[in-house]
Amino acid sequence: MDPNPKNFPILSYVMTRLPTMKRPPTQPDFDIEQPPTTPRSPSKPLSNPEPYFELTERMPHLTDPHILASMHAAVADVSQTRSLLKTLGDRPDHEAVDIAKARLAEIDAMLSNQLDEISLSDKVDPEEEKRKKAFEREKQMHKTLISLDQMHESYDKLLCDAEKRLEKIYESAKVGGRKVEKIDEGAVVMDDVNEEVVAILADAMSNGAQTIDLSERRLPFLPEAFGKIHSLVCLNLSSNQLEVIPDSIAGLENLEELNVSSNVLETLPDSIGCLLKLKILDVSSNKLDSLPDTIAHCRSLVELDASFNKLTYLPTKIGHELVKLKKLSIALNKVRNFPTSIGEMVSLEFLDAHFNELRGLPNTIGKLSNLKVLNLGSNFSDLRELPDTIGDLTNLKELDVSNNQIQELPMTFGRLDKLTKLNVDQNPLVIPPKEIVEEGIGAIKVYMAQRWFDMLVAQEEKNRREQEALAQASWLSRSTTWLAGAVVGAAGTVSLLMAGENDDPYLEEER
Repeated sequence: MDPNPKNFPILSYVMTRLPTMKRPPTQPDFDIEQPPTTPRSPSKPLSNPEPYFELTERMPHLTDPHILASMHAAVADVSQTRSLLKTLGDRPDHEAVDIAKARLAEIDAMLSNQLDEISLSDKVDPEEEKRKKAFEREKQMHKTLISLDQMHESYDKLLCDAEKRLEKIYESAKVGGRKVEKIDEGAVVMDDVNEEVVAILADAMSNGAQTIDLSERRLPFLPEAFGKIHSLVCLNLSSNQLEVIPDSIAGLENLEELNVSSNVLETLPDSIGCLLKLKILDVSSNKLDSLPDTIAHCRSLVELDASFNKLTYLPTKIGHELVKLKKLSIALNKVRNFPTSIGEMVSLEFLDAHFNELRGLPNTIGKLSNLKVLNLGSNFSDLRELPDTIGDLTNLKELDVSNNQIQELPMTFGRLDKLTKLNVDQNPLVIPPKEIVEEGIGAIKVYMAQRWFDMLVAQEEKNRREQEALAQASWLSRSTTWLAGAVVGAAGTVSLLMAGENDDPYLEEER
């Protein structure tokens, strides 16, 4: 929850100097964009710590106590919010929030139906009242989860606003209170760019163009009229200054390839889900913190590159509909969890998720039977284990799990018969041991396969003993039952004989 020094350098610097923000002696959460540093000794001064040396060199006025005091006051709201969120807990993953919202809608519908039934009846059913109270408790639980997610989202925006406030305070201090006027270099060429874009647009509409390349034009926006070029098949808008994509893009009904990489996009329009023929989408190197849920409607997608953004999750249902997707790249983001639906991407062959904050993989990952390349490198302290279902990736050829905290490869690892390239560097591996790893992938596969075989043998022996114990118990039970029956039978025979002796006419005959 601490501000990321790379995204919020000034804010991070200031908050480490707040009197109430001293770091605890325990190891803080690892941040993929800020490598671990040697903890400071309590005896050392707080000024100019190593991680901020470059920042203070570039912005020397940050060490001025008067400026720091002003900045402390400006980020008081951030400090209070962070303390509150640390008490409430981490942000829930996107899939859990979606499930909570869906469940809330279901409960509201059920309660509405119950209310209609109660209004038509004069009697009060105690059982119905109990169910209603249970639903209300469940609703409160889901609302709490959703509220926590919203608070974290608001906190992210608060960090951005705070960083901007601190930048203004620093600029004002640097120039002695005078406003700094900046020249927009792009403004000089905007008129020429507009004329060129208008000309390209007019030509495309009149000639039914199928391909348009407007890359590296420093475009700040895309005219709405682009949505009327229905013939367009390939559109390249990479390396511009686009902040938004207009909703009119939904009109590009024949578009198969869209490249908007290397812009400053913070969101994608929901209307992107209308591009039903889209096969290749490149939104890499932007500022996206999420992908719209509607992207799952682009069912023709074969390649999706969303690397180098600020993504923290993938849409919950993305895997259910993108069944034709073969290549998915989400490297250099902050994704913590894959949705369970990722296992439905049955055509996926390439998955790159290195440099994220993955805490694990869903068991459904094993359903990706066509996966050939999987890169999970550099998730650092977050990724500690791989699921056993990784052994179901029978077509996997390349696996990178370097720079993580994995101590043991899954028992099923030896089943990856087609694996030819493996990188497990910079992991505290215990199983397989270091000497096996140094011998190469072949030795690792043999070692893990032998462990798997030994485990199966041990399990089979355990099952055999359990079966024998059950059989023995069953035999004793049957023997006991038979013996009990024999005793009862013998007792009955004796009783009959004794009863027969009393009724013997010879014994009762008068002498």
